[in-house]
Amino acid sequence: MLNTKFKKLLLASSIAVAAGAANAGYEIKLSEEDKISFGGYIKVDARYVSGDIAYQDFWLGSALAAPAGEDKSQVNLNANESRFNMKYTHGDVMGFIEMDFINSGQGNEIISNSVAPRLRHAFIKYQNWTVGQTWSTFMNTSALAETLDFAGAAMGEVFVRHTQVRYTNGGLQLSIENPESLGGDNSEDSVPDFVARYNFKGDWGNVSVSGLARQLSTNGGDTESAFGYSLAGRIKTVGKDDFRFQYSGGEVGRYVGVVSAFDLVGEEVEETTAYLASYRHFWTEDTRSTLTYGKAEADISNLESSQWSVNLIKNLTKQLSVGVEVGKIEREDLDIDSSYAQASLKYVL
Repeated sequence: MLNTKFKKLLLASSIAVAAGAANAGYEIKLSEEDKISFGGYIKVDARYVSGDIAYQDFWLGSALAAPAGEDKSQVNLNANESRFNMKYTHGDVMGFIEMDFINSGQGNEIISNSVAPRLRHAFIKYQNWTVGQTWSTFMNTSALAETLDFAGAAMGEVFVRHTQVRYTNGGLQLSIENPESLGGDNSEDSVPDFVARYNFKGDWGNVSVSGLARQLSTNGGDTESAFGYSLAGRIKTVGKDDFRFQYSGGEVGRYVGVVSAFDLVGEEVEETTAYLASYRHFWTEDTRSTLTYGKAEADISNLESSQWSVNLIKNLTKQLSVGVEVGKIEREDLDIDSSYAQASLKYVL
């Protein structure tokens, strides 16, 4: 038989769960200071790809290469983007962990289609400090386009998630982050990356300015300095519409374009220019479209990749949406491309 105290706790938890469901999350209040929240979504995708570049869970810039033989056409159905997260809060201390199943197959498409959980985020926040794995401070997540294709035109984005120590004071953010010399000798990476960012916010939206400083280790045993910058934001336009953008340059390497360029080519530091622009328009309160274009160019390897897409998404309920998207991915330096069409059903927990 439940005691009175536990009955009250259970009732309070039930009320919090019901209220949280309207906000696409579930919160259980354990005490005045302790809360547990659950969230995430289930997403089912069906994609048809035709052209030089084969199907990928997401388009890795430097890996966009034509398979041997003639052009291929492929249909793929999966639910790998589905994710689950949990947040525990005790006063001004918060811990957050999230997993999904992208690019982590264990089985095959013949029998089980098994996929392993993949760690996305695992961090602790206390007052002004964030410690653990999450999006790089160099990255303005509000500037990401709303696309059905996972990550969208990733080659034009700052898109990095790793372990870091971040200090935030108002609009200022400073962090030291996990180093990695892509194309060099990462066993000699002895100095963390440093990021400084300032955020400007208002009723009009937000804009961030970020700077990046790194020490890269070459395969020849030398070290090279690398510096980069990024300007990104999300601007409100008419009604609920918005314009999102990113522009990054300098020696940003692996921070931009999901490996659309390298940090080092031989003994030289590579420079990259990447940009993304997207406009989201609401046709009605529950129906919207996003037009997106992103591109990245590297100066030594001559890697050049781009992607455009346009979609139509409709909310059937507050938490259930359905959408269709078409787009094209290109590696201009190799003169190869593929077109895709995708349909998605998403239920936000």
